[in-house]
Amino acid sequence: VQLQASGGGLVQAGGSLRLSCAASGSIFSIDDMGWYRQAPGKQRELVAAITSGGSTNYADSVKGRFTISRDNAKNTVYLQMNSLKPEDTAVYYCNANIRGIGVRGVRNYWGQGTQVTVSS
Repeated sequence: VQLQASGGGLVQAGGSLRLSCAASGSIFSIDDMGWYRQAPGKQRELVAAITSGGSTNYADSVKGRFTISRDNAKNTVYLQMNSLKPEDTAVYYCNANIRGIGVRGVRNYWGQGTQVTVSS
């Protein structure tokens, strides 16, 4: 099982980006999925998360600007980022709790990270 993130890039303040993260491999089901970010010199922090049923939660700093969604048929989670600010600059990582086929229990997986840079 692996997670492949894409969609990062350089954007001006006020602009938008959409991140995608697709899970692949021998997957039975996916529970919670989420996006984290880590800025230089800072700890990794939760940006947004979504349950298998579609319930969401967001960091206060992104509420009203970011939207997390998922396509269960495609095993993919998205992060729509609007009204981007320079302080949103970070490496963004996707994360998921996945039940693999033939694997006992749920395991936690991380994507490789995608850079988001917001210029002022």
